[in-house]
Amino acid sequence: MEIITYIIEGELSHRDSTGTEATIQQDDVQRMSAGTGVVHSEYNHSDKPVHLLQIWIMPEADGLQPSYEDRTFPRAEKLNRLRLIASHDGRDGSTRINQDASVYASLLDSGKSLETRSRARTSRLGAVDRGELDVNGTRLAKGDGAAISDESRLTLASAGGNGAAEFLLFDLA
Repeated sequence: MEIITYIIEGELSHRDSTGTEATIQQDDVQRMSAGTGVVHSEYNHSDKPVHLLQIWIMPEADGLQPSYEDRTFPRAEKLNRLRLIASHDGRDGSTRINQDASVYASLLDSGKSLETRSRARTSRLGAVDRGELDVNGTRLAKGDGAAISDESRLTLASAGGNGAAEFLLFDLA
């Protein structure tokens, strides 16, 4: 599996059988390729709660070597725009994943909107974590997700007036 952990609040420590140890915090993304096998643990050593999204994606091939990568994507880079956080080729400073997919994060201020074109036939809005989001006329609330097929253009608008909408968007081939 390609395991992408996106930290929204708090911190999470990671330790694995490859000798990797790290603590990731708000706005950090961790990618672990489980590959041929890795034993790992994740835990919160802090007295503050951790809030995260963890996405599991099938890799493009079997037998890959286990690997690990961290990146920080400051809030300013996600504010009112889509920030690429994971991609097959690591473009634009994103973390590399072993799959033809692109994962974007955004923090869209109340009343703001943006449009995007999908390079693939299927875009999936992974998760709305904060606020409410209108996607091509369909309202999604915190905790909602949507599978969107055969739409080449998406209009994403922060809705509800209760602050920013934070979400992840997936382009899958």
